[in-house]
Amino acid sequence: MTALLSVADLHVSYGPIRAVRGVSFEVNEGETVAMVGANGAGKSTLMRALCNALPRDSGEIRYAGESTARQRPDTLAHRGMLHIPEGRGTLGKLSVLENLRIAYDRAPVDTTDGFAGALVRVFERFPRLAERQHQTAGSLSGGEQQMLALARVVVNRPKLLLVDEPSLGLSPIMMKQVFAMLGEFRRENMTILLVEQNARAALRLADRGYVLRQGSIAASGDAATLASDPSILEHYLGR
Repeated sequence: MTALLSVADLHVSYGPIRAVRGVSFEVNEGETVAMVGANGAGKSTLMRALCNALPRDSGEIRYAGESTARQRPDTLAHRGMLHIPEGRGTLGKLSVLENLRIAYDRAPVDTTDGFAGALVRVFERFPRLAERQHQTAGSLSGGEQQMLALARVVVNRPKLLLVDEPSLGLSPIMMKQVFAMLGEFRRENMTILLVEQNARAALRLADRGYVLRQGSIAASGDAATLASDPSILEHYLGR
C-alpha cells in the first residue's frame, strides 16, 4: 500500500510542555486510521501540527510524497488535506450558505456544475442544512454545526481528511449520525485520520489504530484487535 501521510519522529511543544514526543506513523491511501487516547494525550496538538497550524520542534511529515516542512496550511488545503478541527471550525457569524461558499472557494473541485452542484450534493446528504441554510452557523445546535463541518467534505472531496474529536459535545443520537456519515466516507475509499477520545467508536470505524499516551505512541495495530484488548482499554484509554 502507498502511504499518503507519513510521519517520522515528530516532536511538538507548547513552550516548556512537550505535547508530542517522537511520534511516527503512516496513513495509507484509502484507509481509515484512528488515533485514540485519553484527554490530554496530545491528539489535537498532533492534528494541528500535521496541517502546519502549529510549528513542530523536529521530525518529518510527508504528504503525497512531499515534505510539508515549508508549506502553509492553506497550501496543504489546496493540495487536498482537509482538517476539521476540534470545535468544528465553522464561522459562527456567517450563514450556513456562506460557510459552504467559503469552503468551496478555498479549493474548488473541477466539475461542470460548480457551487450549485456542490450544494445539491450537500443537501442530499444533510437535509437539515437545507432547512437551516440561511441561519448563522452559531445559531445551530452542536450536532448541526458538526454536520456543517462535515459538509465541507462533500463540497471539496479531500485526498486526506483529518477529523479531530467529531463526537465532542454531541448527544448519543447525534454522535451516531456523525459516525454513520464518516462510515459513508470510508466506504467511498476516502483516506481518513480520525482523532477521537471515544476509542470504541473510533476503532469500530477504522482499519488500523494507534493509541497515543502522554504524547507518544503506546500501542498500534489492527483496529478490531485493539478494540478487543482489555489491557489497551484499561491501561491506556480508561474504561
